Amino acid sequence: MKLSYFPDTDTLYIDLIDKPGADVTQVAEDFVVDVNAEGVPVGIEIEHASSKVDLSRLEVEGLRMSLDLESPPKSRTG
Repeated sequence: MKLSYFPDTDTLYIDLIDKPGADVTQVAEDFVVDVNAEGVPVGIEIEHASSKVDLSRLEVEGLRMSLDLESPPKSRTG
């Protein structure tokens, strides 16, 4: 899952799975769900996000996290 915030449009996009959307469904005012060809949700768009959700923090509970560690951490000793 990937969260992307676009301050120029005040839009938050939540990628649920890394697959292209084929159609959109508005589920509530300012909330749009992207679905693939089979109708499975692939993303959620929240318009006017700063007035809908608290963008100052992100909490994750009950999920095992993985980090993208393409390069090894730098030594603290320099």
